[in-house]
Amino acid sequence: MIPGVINEILASKGSQIWSVSPDATVFEAIQLMADKNIGALPVIAGDQLVGVVSERDYTRKVALKGKSSKDTKVREILAAPVTATPAHTVEDCMKLMTSHRVRHLPVLDGPKLVGLVSIGDLVNWIITAQSVTINQLESYITGHYPGSD
Repeated sequence: MIPGVINEILASKGSQIWSVSPDATVFEAIQLMADKNIGALPVIAGDQLVGVVSERDYTRKVALKGKSSKDTKVREILAAPVTATPAHTVEDCMKLMTSHRVRHLPVLDGPKLVGLVSIGDLVNWIITAQSVTINQLESYITGHYPGSD
């Protein structure tokens, strides 16, 4: 696998983090996810990460159980967070996501939430890194590498 660390992905994504309180309604969380075109939100109480709520949590724990998203609190459906650090590699994060069957990882620097990465972020990073490597190899093979002119 191509090496890369999560802080590189966070740097390219920017520092904006949307989150929700455990006391918010599931409807409010789903509305924020729809507005921001994202699939999950870190759940923050005070300044502590207490979980993650995703569209998957909504469908499985609210919609399929016949509950009302306007009457159900996020705290009732949130999942315990599986986290990464900025120093984790892309491969480390893919292994975490696979073994814990999650699609989003909050990224903590000590106790501070510094970002959230999705499986899509990791796949995009891998595709970009592979494209760069392929271009470099093609340039080397054809003799068009830096300093050859």
